[in-house]
Amino acid sequence: MQDTAQDARFAAKFNADINAEKIAEVYAQAYLNAVTGDGQSTEDAVNEFASFIGLLQSQKKFADVLSSSMVSNEEKTALLEKVFVGQITPLFWNFLQTVAKRSRLDIIFSIFLQVQSLFDQQSKRIPVVITAAAELDEPLLNSLTEKLRRVLGGEPIIKTVIDPSVIGGLVIRVGDTVYDASIQTQLELVRRQMIERSAQEIQSRRESYIDNLDRQ
Repeated sequence: MQDTAQDARFAAKFNADINAEKIAEVYAQAYLNAVTGDGQSTEDAVNEFASFIGLLQSQKKFADVLSSSMVSNEEKTALLEKVFVGQITPLFWNFLQTVAKRSRLDIIFSIFLQVQSLFDQQSKRIPVVITAAAELDEPLLNSLTEKLRRVLGGEPIIKTVIDPSVIGGLVIRVGDTVYDASIQTQLELVRRQMIERSAQEIQSRRESYIDNLDRQ
């Protein structure tokens, strides 16, 4: 489930409308409450939603129809029924019908992001982005996962990004916090320290020169 939901979340992030977040959160919470009330597995429900989002990502024209204001809610519901009934759980189908009838399919990506976020909070799952110059081998990735698990006090859900500009080391992002251990960043820090040290030395010499003039 991790790979499917993780990939869907990162893909959906680019489609989310920040202005719709509050509304999306209401729908997301309602969906998860319905899942709990129905006695279903929350993880399975999130996975099912992720699969739906993945389909929309791969079928852009279909996604455009569902979000279009030119298509009526009835037409959207009929289309969803034709494609998904019998392929998804009754609970998720009821949820999609509700979203369609209330003209909220245009924020379905945002709703999914909120569902994923709420699920992560409930299960202490913490999204982590690790950027490296090359693909990380499994032993190193396992070691990083274990260390992050201890540090964060939760289960790190890792997304790896390859960026050749990262010279050695790693760049780890957890939420808004960035832990940068790349050589490139270390060199930049050294450069800044040298500039600051030089500026301090110049200032010190200037002040010393002025003091000497005052004494003459």
